[in-house]
Amino acid sequence: MFAAKAGLSAVEMERLVDQYGDAMLRVCCAYLGDAHLAQDAVQDAFLKIYKSYRPLEDSPASEKAFVMRVTANVCKDYLRSAWHKKVNLVEQYPELASPEAMRSESGRLLAEVLALKPKYREVVLLHYYHQYSVGEIAQLLHAPQSTVSVRLRRAREQLAKRLEEVPRDDL
Repeated sequence: MFAAKAGLSAVEMERLVDQYGDAMLRVCCAYLGDAHLAQDAVQDAFLKIYKSYRPLEDSPASEKAFVMRVTANVCKDYLRSAWHKKVNLVEQYPELASPEAMRSESGRLLAEVLALKPKYREVVLLHYYHQYSVGEIAQLLHAPQSTVSVRLRRAREQLAKRLEEVPRDDL
């Protein structure tokens, strides 16, 4: 599958794919909002990991943090790309914004989370969707814990305000 490289064997790469592949795909789907684009992002993330991986002696948690940080950075690169800025996926795939999906309370909440600024969206997704603690998110994002806490609080406030503005019978 992969040629052996200094510091990373084919067996280690397969272990990383088996251990983190599903979580990486979920992160990419949450960031990008498109399953096909998320699959491409996961492949790109694994290529970056393969090229830059160094065995970590600290703990499995630091390995997971490294893998998820690379994944998040690939997604951010995708979102900054010229292609993404010019293509509106809802126009290209109208079924993504189906009225049935938006009528449910969870669909509305997800839409509001995805509408947050990226710095707020990422902490909400990591905390509530992937069950990371504030400390783990701080490690993943290379940010102080206080910054992560403030972003979570502000994101919650924005979500509460946006969801209060929507009449309940519209959901």
